[in-house]
Amino acid sequence: MNQPWRYMRDPRVLAALVACVIGMPRPARAADSVTRPAPRVFEHQADGTALEHNVTFAGAVLDTPPARLLQRFPERYSDIPGVFTFRGGPMRTGGSWGTCPLRERKLEIAWVATTGRSRSHWGGGAGWTGQPAIVEWPAVMRHSMSRLGPRRFEDGLVEVIQGSLDGSVYFLDLRTGRPTRRPIPTGNPIKGSVSLDPRGYPLLFVGQGIPESRPIGLRLYNLITHQEVFFLPGRDAESPRKDWGAFDSSGLLNRATDSYIVGGENGLFYVLRLNTDFDSIALTLKVRPEILRYHYAPPGSAHYGIENSLSVVGNLALFADNGGTLQALDLQTFKPVWAFAAGDDTDASLAVELEGNRPVLYTGTEVDKTGPRGRAWLRKLDGLTGRVLWERAYPCQGAREPKKIDAGVFATPLVGTGDVAGQVVFTLSRCPDFTSGLMVALDKATGAEVWRRPLSRFAWSSPTACRDEQGHTFILQGDIRGQVHLLDARTGEVLHSVQLKGGIEASPAVFNDMAVLATRGEWIYGLRLR
Repeated sequence: MNQPWRYMRDPRVLAALVACVIGMPRPARAADSVTRPAPRVFEHQADGTALEHNVTFAGAVLDTPPARLLQRFPERYSDIPGVFTFRGGPMRTGGSWGTCPLRERKLEIAWVATTGRSRSHWGGGAGWTGQPAIVEWPAVMRHSMSRLGPRRFEDGLVEVIQGSLDGSVYFLDLRTGRPTRRPIPTGNPIKGSVSLDPRGYPLLFVGQGIPESRPIGLRLYNLITHQEVFFLPGRDAESPRKDWGAFDSSGLLNRATDSYIVGGENGLFYVLRLNTDFDSIALTLKVRPEILRYHYAPPGSAHYGIENSLSVVGNLALFADNGGTLQALDLQTFKPVWAFAAGDDTDASLAVELEGNRPVLYTGTEVDKTGPRGRAWLRKLDGLTGRVLWERAYPCQGAREPKKIDAGVFATPLVGTGDVAGQVVFTLSRCPDFTSGLMVALDKATGAEVWRRPLSRFAWSSPTACRDEQGHTFILQGDIRGQVHLLDARTGEVLHSVQLKGGIEASPAVFNDMAVLATRGEWIYGLRLR
């Protein structure tokens, strides 16, 4: 009875299994199109955008990038259960996986884990955007991870991977909150959301948010050994913003091309052709990235910096910057398709969906450059032209003294599906006054309000949907006071709330009946959806 299990513990047998099931990284094969739809390519006409732009690769300015660096993203981000990047995937509309029972319509604190604290005032826990990744590793991949110890043989293990302001990445059991392995110290506070390789390879991408004790940038880690395998410096000599090198953006991996794309607060758009070498027999992992940089200069703007996480549909990347320039970039040519001046800083990611065969996007501005008192604009744009389909303005209140404090939209919009397919939900900060917030569900077709939910305290955390077995959609919304609200997505009614320690800036990730959300201070919470 025990003999097969004994062989399963033999590293040579495990390596052979990994080789058979995981295989070597490779570009998508023609046979893949039998089981997966071919990536979309959107035809478009450039509108004569005034964006100055160029592409550099290997130290040279290129008119045409090498074919191996051109991108078309598959419609399905991963075949593995989990949440692999901020808001779940390229269209930034998710953040949850599976279904939740919610028979009692209640939230329950199932467990609390703690982080350390950084040397500076940033402390621990998580800031904005701070969403964890959650993954149910393929069994053979889990078996190969010696850092899991005996947990690597635990069937059904679901792992939470949370970046923290204390500069470390934490690994927790989704069910219990107990550590599954030792943290990885990165040396600098992590404000954004970590991302995982959606192919199931043991690659972790960590963008650092604050320079503290090491050079700041994007770090890649091998999760078999916990060794750093690549570092992309944020203070890039080619960037237009050389004094700041944070990566709050959570990138995307194109499994068809072995490429990772990410925006930097230095003002550059990066494509990393990883050239992943995963030896599934020796269980070694190496990357040899080739780096393409897309540079652009919007007219009349010196406010560089991409803080939102890039959105992608097919061959189009859609993103915004600190100056309020929204743009669509064709990843087959690396030329801008259109640009739109939103009027103010736009840090919230653009939520994208398809209407028929045409992409549309939902976006909201901060009250920053136009502040301290001004209007946040909520908009729906045509993804192929940048044309405004509708817009609504909401008054918000920031501050200039004793320090500058921004207001408006920091949360990524929630695009409704299923029973709420006709609405999109926005969460506004310091709206209408300095301490309060507002959630509004808008009709996708017209922009008219479907419902509104005032919040006694403002919120940066993104509204995150979960759905029960009957198809009813619910929303989790955290606020700066540490309350998490469970709302009926159809009406905006608050069904239940729980109080956590520390203010909430981060966004939750949901896996079946569990949500994970970290707070400012030093806490990571597991919330059961009952």
